[in-house]
Order: sequence, then C-alpha cells, then structure tokens
Amino acid sequence: MSSITKFEDLEIWKLAREICQEVYLIRERSNLKNDYRLYDQLNGSSGSVMDNIAEGFERNGNKEFAQFLSIAKASCGETRSQLFRVLDRKYISKEEFDIQYGKLINLGKQIGGFRTYLQTSDLKGSKFK
Repeated sequence: MSSITKFEDLEIWKLAREICQEVYLIRERSNLKNDYRLYDQLNGSSGSVMDNIAEGFERNGNKEFAQFLSIAKASCGETRSQLFRVLDRKYISKEEFDIQYGKLINLGKQIGGFRTYLQTSDLKGSKFK
C-alpha cells in the first residue's frame, strides 16, 4: 500500500469535496439561492467537513488528526440536519435528498472508521519521527 502524502489523496476528502460541489449546484438550480442564511449555513458546514480533514492531515500527528476528524464528522451531521431544512422548504426533491443524505451517511461512517484506525494505530505521525 502506498503512503498518502497529501490530503487531496484521501478518499474522505474527495467525497467531502464532492458534497460541497453538490451543495453549490443545489443552490444554483433552486430557490435556495434566495435563502441566504440557510445556504450560508449549509455551505459552511459542508465546507467544514473537507477543511477539517485537510487541517487535521496537515498537523502531521495522528492524535491531532483524529481530533479534527471528530470535528469533520460533527460537521457532516450538521450538514445532514440542514439538508432536511432544504427538503422541507422544497428546494430539492425527496429523491435528490435521499442521494445527498446517503452520501453524507456514508462519509460520516468513513470518517468515523478512519478516526478509529488512527486512534488504535501504533503510528503516531510524521512529526513524531
């Protein structure tokens, strides 16, 4: 297995980025663009997922990375909650909601699994070498 040298190689970061792009596309094709507060919250929480993955990775220590993954996972939950408001306000269809909700559930599980791996790994990160 090759080592990952940058956060952009992490599958969880790639999926988080994809979800951020979907949030933007939902805004562009719906009246969410007129609900500034909700869009700002949704954009912020989805961006927080990918940003915390990146920041944790760049800390070069597994303990800190695990902490940032915990924050990213929480932001993933926040995004799911906000997605319900987007559905309830009829900015997206139930089918589109189900797709995005499923992606967020999957991402949360992947982040949680990776966090568990880091916490139980004997490796401590490159700054401790």
